Amino acid sequence: MDILAKLNPAQKEAVETIEGPVLILAGPGSGKTRVITHRVAYLMNVCGISPHHIMAVTFTNKAAREMEERLSELAPGSVQSLTLGTFHAICARILRRDGKACGIEPGFVIYDDDDQLDLVKRALQELNLDPKKFVPRAILSVISSNKSNMLTSQDCTRSTRSYFEEVTGRVYERYQQLLTASQALDFDDLLMRTVLLFREHPEILKKYQERYIHLMVDEFQDTNLTQYELVKQMADKYKNICVVGDPDQSIYSWRSADLRNILNFEKDYPLARVIYLEQNYRSTQRILDTAAHVIKANRQRKQKELWTENEIGELTNIIETYTEQEEAQYVVKEIERLVESGEANYRDCAVMYRTNAQSRVIEEAFVRYGLPYKLVAGTRFYERREIKDVIAYLRLIQNPCDSVSLLRIINIPNRGIGQQTLNLLSKWASEQGISLFDALKKLAEPDGGTGLLPFNSRTVKTLGAFGSLLKDLVLRSRETNLLDLFDHLTVASGYKDYILADEDGDERWDNVQELRTVAETYRELVPPEALTTFLESVALVSSVDDLDESNNKVTLITLHQAKGLEFSNVFMVGVEEGLLPHIRSLEDPFQMEEERRLCYVGITRARRRIYLTHAFRRTLMGHSTVNKASRFLQDIPKNLVAGGEIWQAAESKLGSDYRTMSAQVSDIKPKPSTVALKAGDRVRHAIFGEGVVVSCTPKADDSEVVAAFGGVGVKKLLLSFAKLEKV
Repeated sequence: MDILAKLNPAQKEAVETIEGPVLILAGPGSGKTRVITHRVAYLMNVCGISPHHIMAVTFTNKAAREMEERLSELAPGSVQSLTLGTFHAICARILRRDGKACGIEPGFVIYDDDDQLDLVKRALQELNLDPKKFVPRAILSVISSNKSNMLTSQDCTRSTRSYFEEVTGRVYERYQQLLTASQALDFDDLLMRTVLLFREHPEILKKYQERYIHLMVDEFQDTNLTQYELVKQMADKYKNICVVGDPDQSIYSWRSADLRNILNFEKDYPLARVIYLEQNYRSTQRILDTAAHVIKANRQRKQKELWTENEIGELTNIIETYTEQEEAQYVVKEIERLVESGEANYRDCAVMYRTNAQSRVIEEAFVRYGLPYKLVAGTRFYERREIKDVIAYLRLIQNPCDSVSLLRIINIPNRGIGQQTLNLLSKWASEQGISLFDALKKLAEPDGGTGLLPFNSRTVKTLGAFGSLLKDLVLRSRETNLLDLFDHLTVASGYKDYILADEDGDERWDNVQELRTVAETYRELVPPEALTTFLESVALVSSVDDLDESNNKVTLITLHQAKGLEFSNVFMVGVEEGLLPHIRSLEDPFQMEEERRLCYVGITRARRRIYLTHAFRRTLMGHSTVNKASRFLQDIPKNLVAGGEIWQAAESKLGSDYRTMSAQVSDIKPKPSTVALKAGDRVRHAIFGEGVVVSCTPKADDSEVVAAFGGVGVKKLLLSFAKLEKV
């Protein structure tokens, strides 16, 4: 019974309730992993259930390893007989053991994403379908979505409503035939084929139903239809199914996760016992209260009241800056302050954002100020594939002799130029004593196809067309401004269509447009100089390695990737309409609720401090816009916000130029400035430089200064925050 000694009453109830269906609604930081592992140990050590009869399903290998380590301490020697792992791992074991009944050989291989993509391309080729019109990645995404919803190729063929669906159905069918011929399964097959095995062979299902007396599933809000069906099949005999999850943390609908699975659990299991884990061990009470006010507007949820015995904690910091550059600078400076004051280490801080494109400005600020950072589960901005592709085009335009860049993009988008052709091209260019670029230009000439060439006429035409494209881009670069050149090359090369056809094309195109934002800063330079200067600056940023080899680094991470993690200090940047919530969710109430859940997840990652920042003006995806603060911020009551008056002027944000609140990070307001200013005085600002005071108006216990700064414009500043120096 020592297993129960360190559990709170709700956790103890969840561990001891072993009969029948159980729904554990576990708030963030409430110790759900502890509950699951203790529940398994309780079943074995106290109830005498053999580990052979217990299954515990997780969503990641990391979570499975963590459970295994804890169980090794709680119930030594029993883990080996326990079925513990991810859905995919458990299904693979089942199919290797019993899949032969439905034609699956025990030695099947599992195809990864690249293998699957190659197979789709092969299917398209065999069906004489143009991969430019029917993009392989997009078709693979549709196939995966169908499998996640238990739709076979035959199901898709019967329910086609458009030509694209008809084509996709044919490719799906051929793709599946090729998988079978290779004795291979993809990741979705591991789940779907297990469900189908159980449907078609009830005697096999019965064997597993009788074996697994107790079944537990973690992160149940993230299950898709196939996973839900699988769990329901296996638990049908004993009904001892225990699922753990939180509807408020369901943020993966784009992966086919279905929130209804957890919301409808009590309908599917009317006798289910519902247990709430509401005590939080991670955050301060003020952080929990902030999160609660953000999430309570959602309708698709189960009401919980999170509380903690931790300290009440600091107020929530809501920071407005003028631009995204100032936002990044604020974050860097505040982290620097926390570290220098001894209140935190770099590893205790995380910067979270809605889209990957936002990381570029943040990364540049960290590089500029020399702070160590790491990008989690992602690639540094300038190392992302789409960014390197566009930069390769620009480098080639600037220097046509750059063979590395040419070889990178000669077949991106797919132009049908394979490795054999490239080998022949290189050999022919070498024999002619010319560069690859000159060889392509020669092939583009009217008589370029005459004489002894190692290519057929089709290849000559393809290579010549690419040579003509490059020649045109080089000529344009000498007389066209950098932004127009950027826009022209992404369209003329076909790269824009190529990117947008990808399953994650919108986000990748956002990244390309973010690179355009960088290029925009060089728009005033003359054409040749602008391109050269831009590429030089990009090369300097992208060549910077991690500044610290230790683990003491600030974490930069998307909100989706941050789920399951925690940090003492969390900076959520870009909390604005159009970013969080994302612009694509504004017209969809269901997507809007998921965006609110994403904000909730971000806030609840914080242990001690939460900073929510937004910029008055932001240039993102190539466009500069004036942004309203996120509607989610307006749900946070003033008594939870540092300063308390954050929303008094909210309605005037679009009409005013700028309100400075970036230094407002605690309950204590800065001391009033002793500098006396009047119209006409010359002043110096740390960011805006030198300027002239237009007016200085008393405001409560402060003063509002309107000043004009050269090259920046007119700014409204609170005197106590601005730290203006009289010149």
